[in-house]
Amino acid sequence: MGKATGFMDYERVDANASTPKERIKNFCEFHIALSLEEQKRQAARCMECGVPFCQYGEAIQGMTSGCPLHNLIPEWNDLVYHGNFEQAYIRLKKTSNFPEFTSRVCPALCEKACTCGLHGDAVSTKENEKAIIEYAYAHGFAGPKPPQVRTEKKVAVIGSGPSGLAVADQLNQRGHEVTVFERNDAIGGLLRYGIPNMKLEKHIIDRKVAVMEAEGVHFVVNADVGKTTDIKKLKKEYDAIVLCCGASNPRNIEAPGREGDGIYFAVDFLTATTKRLVDGVLPESAFTDASFPSAKGKDVIIIGGGDTGNDCVGTCIRHGAKSVTQLEMMPEPPAERLESNPWPQWPLVKKTDYGQEESAAVFGQDPRLYTTTVSEFIRDKKGNLKKVVLVSLKSEVDKKTGRRMMVPDESTKREVPCQLVLIAAGFLGSESYVTKAFGVDVTERTNVKTGADDHKTSVAGIYTAGDMHTGQSLVVKAIAEGRACAAEVDAYLMGYTNL
Repeated sequence: MGKATGFMDYERVDANASTPKERIKNFCEFHIALSLEEQKRQAARCMECGVPFCQYGEAIQGMTSGCPLHNLIPEWNDLVYHGNFEQAYIRLKKTSNFPEFTSRVCPALCEKACTCGLHGDAVSTKENEKAIIEYAYAHGFAGPKPPQVRTEKKVAVIGSGPSGLAVADQLNQRGHEVTVFERNDAIGGLLRYGIPNMKLEKHIIDRKVAVMEAEGVHFVVNADVGKTTDIKKLKKEYDAIVLCCGASNPRNIEAPGREGDGIYFAVDFLTATTKRLVDGVLPESAFTDASFPSAKGKDVIIIGGGDTGNDCVGTCIRHGAKSVTQLEMMPEPPAERLESNPWPQWPLVKKTDYGQEESAAVFGQDPRLYTTTVSEFIRDKKGNLKKVVLVSLKSEVDKKTGRRMMVPDESTKREVPCQLVLIAAGFLGSESYVTKAFGVDVTERTNVKTGADDHKTSVAGIYTAGDMHTGQSLVVKAIAEGRACAAEVDAYLMGYTNL
């Protein structure tokens, strides 16, 4: 696949990014696409490696290696190399419903398992994917393709995140009549309000939703199923229901001083910013609104070191924060793979993302503090947050369970100024009002309970997919979940499936 000697002839070239100090002036995507000729050369680097781990997508030592969608990566890399973008799009769409999303927000599990990356730089698969889908939109390949035959079966999908959209897309293409219910004011779920514009501008979502609408999918917004929407009516009107409401129950930080203003969950903070941008309110105007969680002029502490924490870093800098500190409970990862973490496993190495790059450019240092958390929130006499107490963590073995845990080292407590705290510590599972309303069983982690290898809930005709089923995960895994679930629903409705 690709050019036989391409990986030796060409060096990896990534899309240019605006400099950190330039891109923080707005909330727009900041990567500049390569020319088509350069993209062809990058696709030429794809090796005829025999065993393409890039499309494996299964767990090795508990970590996913390769693409969970099993994208036909060597095939479409070869087609890009030869300049056949239309056929590349056709091969890409066989396994992926939303390459316009994954090519922007996926951490590129495919590249981490690329054979070319074993002794050098991996093939730039993620950018090749983006080049294919954007070329397809520009040249009319990605337009609406409604199904030719309808089955007269009706399906309700609750939640319009990546898993819900994947379920809807698959079942609609099969010919079922699909209606997607979303509790927010716009379609997209996590894609819309959990991922900032810098990574995924919202017109990209709107573009795909418009295509799906033209293909026959119905969308209903401001429909909070379990609160404002009649579930008995849904069960009566639809032949099957799929719950795709995400793992939207955020993990809290219980510490003295937690109650009161100045402390927000990360998703609420990111949502507030995105809504202001969508509504056309300039960020500078929004900062003067007392109800808006602004970081302007404040010392910000972000609790959590994952992608959401990094998104908060980048967003706070764009607000005009005085300082930004990101806390990680775990030790700093190594710069390179350890012998205990060989290829093609997911590399457990230190990753510096766009927000951390921007923080270093603005404040002169990486914002992350490792093995550190907040033990107390300190407020002034009016109840305003003014400081936090930080404490370092150390690894100890729990005598009862034998498990290694990170515990506070009380001798390391120190106070630092802080007027805004963002909690990005992950999610605990689904929200109980939805699961109780539908009467479905849940696991001890509050994920919707199903069989080991299926998506059927404890209630006949009701299925589940995505984070609500598996717990918090990646967009690409949610799409894979949605596709698998759609096949089960199709078989339930028709007695067989060709999905």
